[in-house]
Amino acid sequence: MQKIGILGGVGWASTVEYYRGVAEAASAHAAAQGGTSPLLIPAITIESVQQARTRALRGTPGDEASWAGFDAVFRDALLTLQGAGCDFAVIASNTPHARLHAITLGVAMPVLSIYDATAQAAATTGKSSALVLGTRVTMQSPNYAQALAAHDIRANAELDAPEIDEMQDMIDHAFHGGASDTARARLLRFCDAHAAADQAILLACTELPLAFPEHIDDPVFEAGGHLFVNPSAAHIQAAVARALT
Repeated sequence: MQKIGILGGVGWASTVEYYRGVAEAASAHAAAQGGTSPLLIPAITIESVQQARTRALRGTPGDEASWAGFDAVFRDALLTLQGAGCDFAVIASNTPHARLHAITLGVAMPVLSIYDATAQAAATTGKSSALVLGTRVTMQSPNYAQALAAHDIRANAELDAPEIDEMQDMIDHAFHGGASDTARARLLRFCDAHAAADQAILLACTELPLAFPEHIDDPVFEAGGHLFVNPSAAHIQAAVARALT
């Protein structure tokens, strides 16, 4: 059983869900194999960064040098997890994955991509198109589009700036630290306005799936007349599968 490193703090509520999700999925696997209490779960180390700091250090798209401070915070956190003996790591946030190519420089420990796990989950929906929702960084990055294209799924064209700003505001205020019924309703209204009937919707910010607690462990689910892909759940499942090998 491999030791998992969780790089969290962006934000704390989704970091809690990663720990819970790994522990419950591993326990369920052990029980299905005939295990008895206490059930084995993988050893886990969590390194939590400060969200206010990482937000302030975000750079400008296309300007690699402007991201140096941001990259360094996450790289140092991964090196801490590596030094703690973790066999691999997951970053419990979509946004830093846009910088994974830089964050992982000098890190020997594997880091599981949320893009790959999500694209594999999206491929099970049978949809050929997907709407990617997340932070400004995620929605302006080509990474999800590239991962989806490998499974013959076309990502949406970049939304207009006011729509991206609205989604960022929703994440910053309605979903910070959790999700209320009001936040869920606001998210569904956004989906009604911008998702096509034949599209899967990627909840590509780890706060967004918190709006659907009844589906928090489901990589794919239906709600409010839409078909959603939950990148957090897909990422967690990939981590558990690797840890149990």
